[in-house]
Parts: sequence; structure tokens; C-alpha cells
Amino acid sequence: MPNWSELVKEIGQLGSPYDILRRKYIQDLARYTKRNVICYYSGWLQKPELGMAAAVNDTDKNGLMTTINGLDVSKGLDLVLHTPGGDTAATESIVDYLWSNFKGNVRCFVPQMAMSAGTMIACSCREIWMGKHSSLGPIDPQFGNIPAHGVIEEFERAYNEIVNDPRTVPIWQAVIAKYPPAFYGECKKAIEWSTTLVDGWLKRNMLLTTQNCDDVVASILRELGDHSVNLAHNRHLSSSKCKEIGLAIFDLESDQKLQDKVLSVHHIYFHTLSSTPAFKIIENNNGMAFILQAQQVMVAAPPGLPPTGFPQIGGLPLPPLPIVEPLGNEPTEG
Repeated sequence: MPNWSELVKEIGQLGSPYDILRRKYIQDLARYTKRNVICYYSGWLQKPELGMAAAVNDTDKNGLMTTINGLDVSKGLDLVLHTPGGDTAATESIVDYLWSNFKGNVRCFVPQMAMSAGTMIACSCREIWMGKHSSLGPIDPQFGNIPAHGVIEEFERAYNEIVNDPRTVPIWQAVIAKYPPAFYGECKKAIEWSTTLVDGWLKRNMLLTTQNCDDVVASILRELGDHSVNLAHNRHLSSSKCKEIGLAIFDLESDQKLQDKVLSVHHIYFHTLSSTPAFKIIENNNGMAFILQAQQVMVAAPPGLPPTGFPQIGGLPLPPLPIVEPLGNEPTEG
């Protein structure tokens, strides 16, 4: 019979109801596919105030290292992905790491959204599984909320108008002055970087055996990477649209059991991210998890401010400041 301390330890190992249910449904999916499963989830929809902390960044590599360690890589990987995108350098590093372990034997499942850099990760995989409700997004680089393509378009328009009518110089001088030195060049490099990455990833894996591969990839990059084509960085591209432009899209609806299992996983992650401090979870079917949590901190108000204790801007109280910290500053088992 276990003693008091042994029971406390066992309770701790079991985790919360959210942990237990996530493990149950991830394991159920892995049993059905007979492949490794890693879920890579961001809570940017539930905790938008966290900004880039919820996006793809270099910290995520630790989560993938934790969850890939010990897997039988010969079984391949099913990556269940839900992310707003993020840093291009981190994305490149993550894709390289996945390739080094699984040599391209990765299927990406998108239960709802894999935007921007998330779309880039999906394009590096062998195939992408989407439902009618799923979305990918454009991969055109952004500097803050400024599209790199938009900056180049503005510079080129300024040049053409000034050449044709020098009287427009004062107007364009004020517009161009808002950009820092060398910004135009950085925008061009960012576009070339993201385009070159996806071009190489598609050709070595998803579209390796496709006829007229170069033409198909060029068409995909034009649709995903050209701001003048997709018009907005947050545009949601449906499974039918992604199929139409040439990506290897498989319909979740074609396998009802698979769809049910993937959506069960998706729903329990949404419950976890909505009801706990967790804002990013990377977890495998063996119960190994890397979880980042947000901690709310109240800031005392100086005398004279409203009794809410929040600092104010324009007469409106600001919410508590989030502090991002991993559990124990180390990868943990969920």
C-alpha cells in the first residue's frame, strides 16, 4: 500500500485533468496512425496580450528537443500545428531540426490555423492535412505590422512619381523619411530569405516528384509570398485554395475517424489554453511536454490614479503586465 508521500508524488505525476485528457487523446491519435505525434500549440487567440512570446521563437527548439528525444524516428512524425507564425530564423532552425531527425517523413495536421511562419513549417512537410475549417496564411515577411512588400512598393512608387514629376519630391520626402536607414534593403533581403527557404523545402520534400516542379513551386510562392496577390498578411487560405495553388493537401473529411481524433486533440488544447496559465505547449504521445505559462502581476498605482491600481493611458486602465516564464525554467513533463 502506498504511503502518504508516495500518493502525493503519484498525484503530481498524473497532473491536472487537462494534462490527463491531452495525453489520452494524443495517445489515441498515435495508436490510430501508428506514427509519432507531436502537438505544437500556441495560445495567441486566448492570450493575445503576450504578443511575440506566443509566436514561433527560438525557445520552441527546446520544446521540440524535449519531445523528440526518445522517439522511434523510423515511425515518422505527425505534427499537429496551431500557431500565428513568428521569427523566420527560428522557423528555419526548427525545420532543419525536424529534417535532421525525420528526413522529411513528417505530416502536418492543421486543425484550425497555421499562419505565416506556421505555413512555412507546413510547407516543409511531406503533406498537409486540413479540414474545411482549416486555414494557412501568406508568408510575406513583416517588420512589426509593416509588410516588407508594401515598403518596396512604396519606395518604387515614390521613385517613379519623382522621375515623372519632380514637384512630388516634398510629398514623398515626408513619406520616405519615416523609414530608418537601410530599411528598403532589409525588406528585400527578408523577402528573398523567406522565399528561398520555402522554395528549397517544397522541392526537397512535398513536391520532390511533381512534374514541372519548378513551375509549380514558383506559382505557390507567388500566391503565398507576394503581398500584391494575397493583399493582407492575415488572409485565411482555405484547404481548397491551398490545393488549387499546388500544395499537397489531404482532406481530414476523407477519414472520419482520423478527423474525429485530430479535432478531439485540438479541442482539449483549446480548453487547456483557455482555462490555465499555459500559453504554449509542445507535447508528444508519450506524455512528454514542454509548457510555457503566463503569470499575471498587479502593479501598484501611484497616488492619484484610480483605485484599480492599473497605470493609465488616455484615461483607460491597462491590464496587468504578463510575465513569461517556463515551468521551473526547464522542460517539464505535463
